[in-house]
Amino acid sequence: MKKFFNYINGENSVKTFGLNSANVGLKILSGIIISKFIAIYIGPYGMALIGNLKNFLSAIQSIAISGLYKGVVKFISQVKSDALELSKTLSTVFYFGFFSSFFLALLCYYNAEFISDVLFSEDYKYTNIIETMAIVLPFYALNMFAFSIMNGFSKQKYLLVINMLCQVLGLAVTLLLIFRENINGALLAIVITPALNLLITIVGIAFRKSLITTIKIKHISLSVINRLSPYMIMALVSAIAIPIVMVIIRNYIITALGIESAGYWTAMTRVSDYYLMFINSLMVLYILPRFSAINSKSKFKKEVFSFYKIVMPVFLILLFVIYLGRSILVPLFFSEEFEPVVDLFGFQILGDIMRVLAMVIVYKFLAKKMFGHYIILEIFLFLIMYASSVFLIDEFGLKGAVMGHFFSYSMYFALILLIFNSSLFGILPSDNLEEN
Repeated sequence: MKKFFNYINGENSVKTFGLNSANVGLKILSGIIISKFIAIYIGPYGMALIGNLKNFLSAIQSIAISGLYKGVVKFISQVKSDALELSKTLSTVFYFGFFSSFFLALLCYYNAEFISDVLFSEDYKYTNIIETMAIVLPFYALNMFAFSIMNGFSKQKYLLVINMLCQVLGLAVTLLLIFRENINGALLAIVITPALNLLITIVGIAFRKSLITTIKIKHISLSVINRLSPYMIMALVSAIAIPIVMVIIRNYIITALGIESAGYWTAMTRVSDYYLMFINSLMVLYILPRFSAINSKSKFKKEVFSFYKIVMPVFLILLFVIYLGRSILVPLFFSEEFEPVVDLFGFQILGDIMRVLAMVIVYKFLAKKMFGHYIILEIFLFLIMYASSVFLIDEFGLKGAVMGHFFSYSMYFALILLIFNSSLFGILPSDNLEEN
């Protein structure tokens, strides 16, 4: 355990690590409380409908900001000392994001009934929820733009505090709406809370008032878009592919097994999201910066195996405890009605282990802008996850969905190992990392 904390704190102050841990802990706690309310006040069918809306919203939000967030953070940090270049970057991203989110909002608003039928089927009409989502979409884009500015100026502590305040606000609004309106309230909370967070973010960005004057339409630059395009493509593919395939699989479960079964599977994926928050936060804050600085195969190999030796054992112990306690966790997180979820833990956890093992290596693509490799891998994962899940659901019922999860990420990890075979298992000089 000492090695684990030394590994993490090697790149970060104790205070930042503590704030990040508190932020992740608050997210997990909020998610558990919301899941409990959904289970008690709505039930499995509501869990399925909420799952579809959350996945769709995740994809549509990424399209609204055109996958710009990570690229903007990187470029602001590079040009913040150059007033003209900073103005070009902020102006281009602001107007590009505003017009793309506004256009997408119009598209969703005037096709709300069709989107509702796809997400909820014709048996459940929630056109008003989709229309509300469309209205608040530009506010979400503005919120992410403000976040990217603070992140680019290395204001991580401000971001973590703002994130925590947003979590508390979102939790309060969600619980109130679920209590008063049941499924309608839960769906409404999902689409409005990201926009409500803008109120807190505006307060947080007040210390950078002067930046507002640097945003000028005459400083829009196509060269900024060209430089950001690799980040945009990778972010969009990643953010859209998996949420959309989740919606497709969930709809298939509804058709083949019923909406309650889809609710059980969604509950299992929510538990998975809780413990993966821990590892995802490590990836973004600690692993990606390390990989960005690596310029040789030998260092890449060393970093990957350091993660496997130091971080993975801690993660595996956590998963083992979760698996042993699954009969207690399900009624604790949800309700007795969700008992079938207990049988889904095994293959879901195995699939998540494969996912994390692969993610560490895949972060090299993000760090080094290897977007061709990254897109091919994501499309492969999308296709194999859909095909294997449908086949295994037909063969084994609901358990087939988590079996498909395990199979697809196993194939994904195997393909990554094949690509990086020489980098990870060969005898390497300290040569350039641009080769595989």
